[in-house]
Amino acid sequence: MKKNTNTYQQAIENSNIVSKTDINGIITFVNDEFCKISGYTKEELLGKNHNIVRHPDVPKEHFKLLWETIKLKRQTYKSTVKNLTKDGRSVYLNTTISPIFNEFDDIEEFIAIRYDVTQEVELKKDLEKKDKELKLLNKTLEMRVQEQTKQLKELNQNLEQRVEEEIEKNKQKQKILFWQSRMASLGQMLANIAHQWRQPLTELNLALFNMKKAAIKNEIEEISKYYKDSKEIIANMSQTIDDFSNFFNPNKEKKKFDLKIALEESLNISKKLIQKENIVIKKDYIDVEVFGVSNEFSQVIINFLQNSAQAFNKNNVKNRLINIQIKKITQENNHFAQVLFLDNALGVNEKTLDKIFEPYFTTKHQSNGTGLGLFMSKMIIEKSLNGNILAQNFKNGLLFTINLPL
Repeated sequence: MKKNTNTYQQAIENSNIVSKTDINGIITFVNDEFCKISGYTKEELLGKNHNIVRHPDVPKEHFKLLWETIKLKRQTYKSTVKNLTKDGRSVYLNTTISPIFNEFDDIEEFIAIRYDVTQEVELKKDLEKKDKELKLLNKTLEMRVQEQTKQLKELNQNLEQRVEEEIEKNKQKQKILFWQSRMASLGQMLANIAHQWRQPLTELNLALFNMKKAAIKNEIEEISKYYKDSKEIIANMSQTIDDFSNFFNPNKEKKKFDLKIALEESLNISKKLIQKENIVIKKDYIDVEVFGVSNEFSQVIINFLQNSAQAFNKNNVKNRLINIQIKKITQENNHFAQVLFLDNALGVNEKTLDKIFEPYFTTKHQSNGTGLGLFMSKMIIEKSLNGNILAQNFKNGLLFTINLPL
């Protein structure tokens, strides 16, 4: 297994603006989103140095640090980068650049993944000019963000260490694939945190701006109202971090857990995705406990939700519905909890249905998935929860059936 596999797949999962270069910075691949935001065609970009989109305002020291990081230190580089489009506009992109290694552990090429944060950056600059006297409150918030971000990074480092130890102990192909997919899922979850923070950050900035205007007019009641709103927004942002931190706690032990609670946790983690894609969730639960790690089961449901959302978009489904049911069944005198997950996203081609749990198998474009999500889900159900999982086309959608021993 090449060492570059995990880095490449994690990067692809994190965004949708993609480019690749050789070790000299010459562009070898761009996707449509890259062309759209830069204003260049693929023909104008391929074979050119990547500095074709470099903004002259960016100091050369930044690029020296970038190359030292990815070429000499052989590490991933992350930053918000200011670029210049073909028509002279400035755009800001949150950027992750990762080296890709060949089988001899030499750097073969670089892949860069981005998403557009121009609107957020420009809004932040505008508000900073108008609200200098509110720096103390902003600084307090920034300290809280840094503290929680540090905790997330520590969790990530802890997980990476566990991955390395597990790979060292177990050279079997399935073990390696399993932990690679967990890292890809972690990257997706961190992206979800950023997504869930964008709207409240905008609301907080607006509340602080209104508080300033009310203070100028000496409107005491309005100041109190906006102050209360700001505190509530900050509290909700803090709770979001706590929820995700608990979800990725690497030290959870196997124990009895309520399937209904684990399902609700996965729906809460994915609520922004559900709202964005206009998905209706119908639930039919009973209280039943199984033995295992609850957040691993939640990850399975999150994988299902992400697959359904992508299938809805791919097949242009308008009325998007997902049914989730929990019940008890008996098979050959053995008692099971059964979880049924059914969408109406038109199902999967029968010729490929029996392959969807295979590692790296995917019907999606490579920029939208790695083919590890359902493989990891099967590993969790069978190896961690001692159950079984089945996928089948049912009516106008795909039905996942999970049986877990009581």
